Amino acid sequence: MMMVLGGAAAAVGFNLLLIPVKLLSSGVSGVAMIIGYLSGLSIGWLYFALNLPILLWGYRVLGRRFIMLSIVNVLATTMFLQLLPERPFTDDRLLAAVFGGVLVGLASAVCLRSGGSTGGLDIVASIISRYRDLPVGLLVVLLNTVIVAALGIVKKDWNAALYSMLSIYLSGKVIDLVHTPHHKVTAFIVTNHTPELVSQLLTLPRGVTILRTRGAFTSEEKDMLMTVTTRFELAELRKMVRGVDPKAFVNVVQTIDVIGEFRRRPP
Repeated sequence: MMMVLGGAAAAVGFNLLLIPVKLLSSGVSGVAMIIGYLSGLSIGWLYFALNLPILLWGYRVLGRRFIMLSIVNVLATTMFLQLLPERPFTDDRLLAAVFGGVLVGLASAVCLRSGGSTGGLDIVASIISRYRDLPVGLLVVLLNTVIVAALGIVKKDWNAALYSMLSIYLSGKVIDLVHTPHHKVTAFIVTNHTPELVSQLLTLPRGVTILRTRGAFTSEEKDMLMTVTTRFELAELRKMVRGVDPKAFVNVVQTIDVIGEFRRRPP
């Protein structure tokens, strides 16, 4: 349901705010918009076609649940893009950029918190984080900059390019506000179900450190599991913990950097 609602919100932001005034969103949707503006083809179907190979790639690398939820969102977004008319909610490009960016960012954040994604760069970034400890945020910014620059060069409309950059920036800020601004997070989990939970966490796949702890109030001894993961896997981690030990105490903190081995998907 959250994937469908996210798709509906994104489609509203596209068809009622960004597309009527010829602005761009980030990532794959921005590429679809440029091609659609230049060719006259349906942006909704272009969005689906561009996401399809990325979803197939992600299915091989990231696992079934994350990709299946992402597929639901991409299909819902495509459907709503076809159903909703492209009518300008406002002719003011600044208002369209601000509210369109906020709405699209909110849709992406809701999907990420629910264990899926809006496809496109979210999946690419998640795959990169499995294999390489690269600054994914910087790579996403650079790609979006290329997309926006292409709009300014091809259409010779630098006002649209700058407004699009504002919209993309606001989308990112909303995602950071609702989900998490860091690509890596550290989870501290206090539990009495160590073996079951460890076996689940290792399937992410992430390393787990087990620390023996004692509560100050009750003097009861428990295990505390420490694991570093990515924000794309945070929803799956929450689901695992709730499924194994609903009474577990979980503290998730933002991680600026990791020095040493950061376990990735085995070759």
